[in-house]
Amino acid sequence: MIRHIVMWKLKPGANEAQTQAQREEVVALLNSVKQCVPGIIEFEIGTAQPGLEADADVILNSLFEDKATMQAYHVHPDHQAILGRMKELRETRHCMDYVVNA
Repeated sequence: MIRHIVMWKLKPGANEAQTQAQREEVVALLNSVKQCVPGIIEFEIGTAQPGLEADADVILNSLFEDKATMQAYHVHPDHQAILGRMKELRETRHCMDYVVNA
């Protein structure tokens, strides 16, 4: 199994309402691809919460059956379709993939 974790720091909004709207848009974009390929075991999305430590605005913590499944997800047309908007919204992106020993 492959754990795929991605964290995004979004570009600052003009105000808190705009920042929250951007977070919600990213969550909606991610939710739109969470079932695009078979073999996605986990697909958890989290957002920064007031009063809790966070260096990112949105995190994706996902688990794939294997590397081939993760690669199929990356090249899937639905996933490719959201990348442009994700790049527009983000200031930074950090990712880590690793093998999960079962």
